[in-house]
Amino acid sequence: MRRLSMLIATVSLTCLAPPALAHRMWLLPSTTTLADTGQWVTVDAAISNDLFYPDHVAFPLAQVKVWTPEGTPAEVQNGATGRYRTTFDVKIDRPGTWKIGSEMNAVMGSFTLNGETWRVGRRRGPGGPGGPGGGASGQSGAPAPVRSVATVEEIPANATDVKLTESISRNFTFVTAGAPTTAAFAPTGKGLEFQPISHPSSLVADEPGQFRFLIDGKPAAGIKVMVVPGSKKFRAAEQAQELTTGADGVVRVTWPIAGTYWISATATDAHPSIPRATERRMSYTTTVEVPAP
Repeated sequence: MRRLSMLIATVSLTCLAPPALAHRMWLLPSTTTLADTGQWVTVDAAISNDLFYPDHVAFPLAQVKVWTPEGTPAEVQNGATGRYRTTFDVKIDRPGTWKIGSEMNAVMGSFTLNGETWRVGRRRGPGGPGGPGGGASGQSGAPAPVRSVATVEEIPANATDVKLTESISRNFTFVTAGAPTTAAFAPTGKGLEFQPISHPSSLVADEPGQFRFLIDGKPAAGIKVMVVPGSKKFRAAEQAQELTTGADGVVRVTWPIAGTYWISATATDAHPSIPRATERRMSYTTTVEVPAP
């Protein structure tokens, strides 16, 4: 459980940090388009320096979910987590567009209690608020664990300097069997979401792709979007595109080469839904395949 908590914290920070300054979280399916059903897709999931080479930490398997084209939950099968990579299978037994990935809503921040700084959203130190285990150092002069609470409700009433940020992160990839469908992109109306105009299964390298981003169900203007092709290991430069959505929330992407692309959008505003939070940070990441025409 401790390792899982640490991985979840890593995932949250990775999703919300500027792409140029952080490891990148990604999902890489063995294919995103199938002629029919009755087939399987294997997905690799990791957090790494280069796309799509696992070299940092595996993505927590417990955070991965699968939805059928109708929006009902499906099963993650044959899951395994190694040092650098998680891998799992999805049985594609219905026609349409499947959604595979992770969605997390968390709160991070800090507060002051009895002159000490506490963290919110991490594992707590021994004893909880006001309990044993605090102080500047533990036994043998070793630094004591950072004192923390897991939820906003655990912040003591006499805490001061409360600074909280809500984080909403989504990371999905889409697999289409047969004719594409759009239910996988139905917005929830909460946070930053992805509503493609160009369906992911119809992308080709010689045609631009158009994608709309929404915040709370409305077109999100001025959103920063990073588009990065994979296989950087074999290139001298990353060839990343830094784009911005227009007034209609739409970004237009040209594809310099055929291949697999990592698309990540980030936004920050002052409209959190969590009590006592003053800031909301949002991210949406997806992996798409762009074949040659």
